[in-house]
Amino acid sequence: MGAKAGPPEVLGALAVLGLGAALLCLLRGAPCPPPWGQRHPEEEPAWSPGSGSGPAWEPLGGEAQWLQQNSCRLELVESLPQDLSFAAGSPSAQPLAQAWLQLLDGARESVHIASYYWSLTGADIGVNDSSSQLGEALLQKLQQVLSRNVSVSVATSHPTLAKSSTDLQVLEARGAQVRRVPMGRLTGGVLHSKFWVVDGQHVYLGSANMDWRSLTQVKELGVVLHNCSRLAGDLEKTFQTYWALGSPHATLPRHWPHSLSSHINLARPLRARFGGVPTTAYFSASPPALCPAGRTRDLEALLAVMRAARRFLYVSVMDYFPTTRFSRPARYWPVLDSALREVAFSRRVPVRLLVSCSLHTDPSMFSFLQSLQAFSDPATNVSLDVKVFIVPVGNHSAIPFSRMSHSKFMVTEKAAYVGTSNWSEDYFSSTSGVGLVASQRAASSVQERLRRLFERDWSSRYAVGLDGRAPGQDCVWPG
Repeated sequence: MGAKAGPPEVLGALAVLGLGAALLCLLRGAPCPPPWGQRHPEEEPAWSPGSGSGPAWEPLGGEAQWLQQNSCRLELVESLPQDLSFAAGSPSAQPLAQAWLQLLDGARESVHIASYYWSLTGADIGVNDSSSQLGEALLQKLQQVLSRNVSVSVATSHPTLAKSSTDLQVLEARGAQVRRVPMGRLTGGVLHSKFWVVDGQHVYLGSANMDWRSLTQVKELGVVLHNCSRLAGDLEKTFQTYWALGSPHATLPRHWPHSLSSHINLARPLRARFGGVPTTAYFSASPPALCPAGRTRDLEALLAVMRAARRFLYVSVMDYFPTTRFSRPARYWPVLDSALREVAFSRRVPVRLLVSCSLHTDPSMFSFLQSLQAFSDPATNVSLDVKVFIVPVGNHSAIPFSRMSHSKFMVTEKAAYVGTSNWSEDYFSSTSGVGLVASQRAASSVQERLRRLFERDWSSRYAVGLDGRAPGQDCVWPG
């Protein structure tokens, strides 16, 4: 059945019938992950009441045996721009392009992709550059997936930034189903989420757009979950909200169907062993209008991770504004800014903020960064340090909107947060985004691996303190 098939008021039908994700799968004629109510013993969430500051790891009775059965695996993935290198022996993550191609090679039934926009070929932006080859290979791989009778469904923002791209038309011609979600009309924002759900078992989530530049010209950070049907099924519910809103004449429901409610969240995270490592994990989402019952709001997840920090709090994000960015007149919005100051001042937790600076950065951001830096006071043991990360442009100046750090993550000694949103009010109130919060108890925990990646970036020659001087040809801020 085509992407536009089905009754015109899909959301109304969902609300009345309560069929939710199952009906949506029927409408698009694509295989579905296991029913949301089905229990997977290897990933059953278990809630242990406590202080709320972190997971409890004292399984009782048969729960210890259940924890040993889990097959989930979590990998950090990243893209490093061409000609950006770190010292030999520096920490690293799996290359994003490799991870994406492996997910597609292993797909057997379905690939569901939520994306801001698509631009996988150099021709999309009139650029003839060899660095576009990985994106073009990815587009070819998706066509091969379709030729194997694997269902490919895409939810993307409408209107699109990539007005010259033909990627989605190429995939539709091969049988992919695409729904274009008019988020501006529905919430006043855009569909900014970036995640995949493959075969109802595997997940990618991170900062990278479906753009060849995300593979070779922009610094990105994400996470891949393998063999995690409970978590994949939970994130699929968020995909289904986008799919519903991409149907003809869709409107926001007053209440989402119960079938799209989440039972994995901040209060009740998934609790299992990932490769033998005790792990808690849950997904968050924004904006609130796209959060069915039980779904933790993205902002709530960020604040919870901050409040639990006791030893350190590190943040890497492209943009940082304690205001709105896309509404006029702009409004002051100090929620995250105040939370960082609270952590640094009230608990004397060292805070580090690493923000991207490129030729496309809004220079008005620097007054907010300088205000944060001024809050730091070594005499009273208040540590709030700010740096900007600058990707050298070099001989890549002909490639527009590239050469930047696009990562969006936060890490403490207790948890890792990997998301898709920049830090300003709009991303949490009107624009769609998703995040993964994960915590592990092991020497090689996800938060330890993410900490090492952050410290690699922070201590590199590409990170410049606000009291330093930035190379003017690579960054709008001269320092």
